[in-house]
Amino acid sequence: MDRADFQEALLRIMERKRHWAWSAFGGLVPRERLHVHFEQEYATYVRDFPVLVGRAYVQCPIPAVRQELAENLYEEETGGLVAGRPHPELFLDYPRGLGFDLARFEDVALLPGAAAYRATLDALTQARGWSVAAAVTTLFVEGTAWERGEVDPSAPKRPVKPLAAHPLVVSYGLPLESLALTKAHRSVEGEHRGAAWRILLDHVPAEAREAVVAAMEQVLAAWLVYRDDVAAACGVVRGPDGAPALAG
Repeated sequence: MDRADFQEALLRIMERKRHWAWSAFGGLVPRERLHVHFEQEYATYVRDFPVLVGRAYVQCPIPAVRQELAENLYEEETGGLVAGRPHPELFLDYPRGLGFDLARFEDVALLPGAAAYRATLDALTQARGWSVAAAVTTLFVEGTAWERGEVDPSAPKRPVKPLAAHPLVVSYGLPLESLALTKAHRSVEGEHRGAAWRILLDHVPAEAREAVVAAMEQVLAAWLVYRDDVAAACGVVRGPDGAPALAG
């Protein structure tokens, strides 16, 4: 697999990182069920994301890659470059701003799909080498279905709405000051996306590319099942037209 084929394979996987129910969390899901989404996201990967990135860092023998990963890790763990606070801590501003009980986040029972997704993240970041760990964390977990716009100037980039138009603000009344993590992500997103692609395209050896692509397919499949479980737990079903609808 040459560099161009590797890039295209990764892009096609990321373009499938779309879930049929995602739009439901912008207003369709009843407020009293929205906490399920936040709890599962937090316990499945948000809380421990710096650890997941750290696993790629400690396995990597390449100084240039470790430097990229170290910067990502430092910002996620401390917020010392942009956010001012650790990103997992900032995530809790969402449920806090919505008036949810944060005690629920101290001991979250993972849904079956969430537990399987987390097990996949652990397996791929611990036992498959630095290339796979870096791809899973910096590309899949941090990335979006709009990755093509990060490597191709002619492709559309991820749409960015004003913070006041954020679905949590418009549909659920989240205060703007509770979007600190969203603002931080927007500040570092360009550099993190660039770093992810530099790491993978410039440093993953040719003989490891197929394994990276296979791992990305694996984590995508686990993520889709995870989001299916979250949708079901929030009372969302797929309607006759394929769009999300509330059960019953």
